[in-house]
Amino acid sequence: MKKLFNKKNHKNPLIISGPCSIESPNQLEETVSQLVDQGIEIIRGGVWKPRTRPGSFEGLGSIALPWIQEVKSKYPVKFAIEVASAEHVEEALKYDIDIFWIGARSTVNPFTVQEIADSLKGTGKPVMIKNPVNADLSLWMGAVERFQKAGITDLAVIHRGFSNFRDTIHRNSPLWQIPIEFRTHFPEIMMINDPSHISGKRELVPLIAQKALDLNFDGLMIESHIDPDNAWSDAQQQLTPAALKKMLSELKTRKVKFEGQKMKSQLEEIRQQIDQADHDLLEALHRRFELVEKIGEYKKLNNVAVLQLDRWKEIFESRPDWGKPLGLNKDLIQEIFGLLHQESIRKQTEILDSE
Repeated sequence: MKKLFNKKNHKNPLIISGPCSIESPNQLEETVSQLVDQGIEIIRGGVWKPRTRPGSFEGLGSIALPWIQEVKSKYPVKFAIEVASAEHVEEALKYDIDIFWIGARSTVNPFTVQEIADSLKGTGKPVMIKNPVNADLSLWMGAVERFQKAGITDLAVIHRGFSNFRDTIHRNSPLWQIPIEFRTHFPEIMMINDPSHISGKRELVPLIAQKALDLNFDGLMIESHIDPDNAWSDAQQQLTPAALKKMLSELKTRKVKFEGQKMKSQLEEIRQQIDQADHDLLEALHRRFELVEKIGEYKKLNNVAVLQLDRWKEIFESRPDWGKPLGLNKDLIQEIFGLLHQESIRKQTEILDSE
């Protein structure tokens, strides 16, 4: 059987679009009609909407499934919905839903993932797996592995960002290093970015989408609604089909690989310089931890506690200032020195506790 999520079968990027929630037959058909006019062949739509807190609109449920079936009879599209239980799968299969996705709140629970994987076994249906709500790479990988063990290999993953109470810009922090790390383990699996849920506001959607393409993501899932301001869920992050068309026309795609021997030679020379810089960086880290151990021995000799808050505050505040003239990102510097501080505490604690 030909796989839907095969990188060779799609133009780059693959675009999936549709409303956050299906609200009525007219809203669904009008949205699909306008998206089809743009050449979009895979439609998404919320039927069941698991929400963080009760009281929000949680989808119309099974009543929307016949509407999807009707739209599919009129337009050459495949339809993707989220399922969160075996019961959802059973209902959706009755209406021949084409693609299933596992939401971020389901991915976080291995029992739920296994239940859905077992319910889809043998159906041949393509599955997309969103990253878990929390920044846990192992949970995401484990979800993929559970579907693979159930014999489901037509798989893609969706990067929709991670909960982070400190992030005041995004609805869900992109934490790009996590999907990049995922791809080192599963390079054959298509990775789709969801700029709608990462951004939480429509003006940020193009920026996130472009960043994803710059990182060679295979596709984008973008929420589109004929009247976003009056949408029943996630109104602020949805685009009209016309706005989506304009955005897609402005996105830039990149070459996957360097072409030409001269370009490759220049690349290799720069990479060698990076290798040397990394070697120098590791030597500097080695020297720093030698000094950390020296301080640990001195604290032990004088019976002084490992954690010195005033000193840590001084480091945490001064290092970003040192990096500013060098053009280094403040958040990056704070994160690096936070990790260095954790390792310093660990090393000095070992010294104090040693005999």
